[in-house]
Formats: sequence, C-alpha cells, structure tokens
Amino acid sequence: MIRTQALQYHYPGGQRLAFPDVDVPQGGVLLLSGPSGCGKSTWLSLVAALVPPSAGHLTVADQALGALKNAAADAWRARTVGFLPQKLHLSAALTVQQNLALAYWAAGLPEDASAMHAVLDQLGVLALAARKPAQLSGGQAQRVALARAVLLRPRVLLADEPTASLDDVAAADAIDLLLATAQRQSATLVIATHDGRVGQRIAAHHQVPLGLQRLQLVRGKLSISEQMTASPTAAALGISATSTGAAP
Repeated sequence: MIRTQALQYHYPGGQRLAFPDVDVPQGGVLLLSGPSGCGKSTWLSLVAALVPPSAGHLTVADQALGALKNAAADAWRARTVGFLPQKLHLSAALTVQQNLALAYWAAGLPEDASAMHAVLDQLGVLALAARKPAQLSGGQAQRVALARAVLLRPRVLLADEPTASLDDVAAADAIDLLLATAQRQSATLVIATHDGRVGQRIAAHHQVPLGLQRLQLVRGKLSISEQMTASPTAAALGISATSTGAAP
C-alpha cells in the first residue's frame, strides 16, 4: 500500500513540487504518467525512501517513512521495495545468478540459491543463470532485472519507464510480465511512464482486482489524482549497488 498526504519536495534553491494525495491498497496498481522532467523520478525516490519529503506524510507498506532514517531506511528499502530501473544496472562482471545475489547482500540476508532459481524459472530465464549481461538480449536482461527486483518478495514494486525504447510487441510483453509478477506476489505496483501504450494495454488486456489508479504529472504543475472506475475488466531502486549494466 502507498498513502500520501500533502506530500511535497523542495529542491534546494530550486523548484518545489506538491503532489496530490494517493491511497493505493496493497496489491493495487498505480500508473504514474507524464512527460520527462515532470517529477516522476522524484515521486519514486520519495516512495522508496531515497530522499525525505520536505512536507507531508508518506506511508508505504504500513511504514511511516518519516520515522526512518539513514541505515534504517536502507534496510527497510532492501526488504520491502523492488525497483526495476530504466537502466537495468546489471553488473557486467557478474553472472545472472550473482547479480540476483546482490539483493541478499543489500538486505543483509544469506543467499538462497533455491529461491534465485525459482524466480528465474518463473520468469523464463533459469537457463541463463550462468551467463553475464553482455550475453543477454534486451528482453532477457529486463527479465533478469525483474527477477532481482522481486526476489525478496517485496510488498511494493516500482518500475521506471519499463517500455522505453521497446517496440509494440516487446512493450506489451513487458507490461504483461510486470502485471503478472506483481499479482502473483500480491505486491503494490507503480509503473512510471510517459508511454501511452502502458495504460492502453492494461485497460484492454488486464483485469486488476483492486483497480487501476492514475497519477498524471505535467511540467510546472501536478494534476489531480484520478481513479479509473470503469468496469472491473476495463479498470484495468530495489537494490542500489553501483554497477555497469545492460539496457533493454
């Protein structure tokens, strides 16, 4: 779940962003849309406790983020938030399985090879476990990054521009994979995008049990949050290790 109230972020010496309130239930889906430079990345950073809000209240997965500081915020994020970045940040020096193991390192947990194999198998890339990122296609690399993001069964999954630079067929596959993975794990899913194909695909091909909410941002100001209230059928960083990566 994600709940915000009067959320604001003020860049030092610069712009102040005031975000509309949202209340997304656990297992719900939020489509965060708008053009580049409108504040999507800032909103994601706030929700992931990467930066503190300048004002307002923010609760994610039943945790009031204002109460988390420094190491506590890092530990909470590693165990609670899965992040699928636009640039996948897979370490070129590590194998697929070793890249997944970084999630355990970030959370301070022992590695679980059986869990890594299981999530790779669910996403259809188990046979690639010993390969390095340079040996993967763009679609395979994205599946590996998603496997890393959901390995610890996070309660919140954040996807930043998951269809950027993808053709229509690959974009549809990426959206379908995100929805199916989030629903399988009962995770709250946020998709940040300026790609109109994302909302169209969800509305036309997916049944979201708890509905789809939409937060649309525009440069210079933020629109009100709106919830799609059509029929149920139509209503349709994870880890922060420094690395080089493959991109889709």
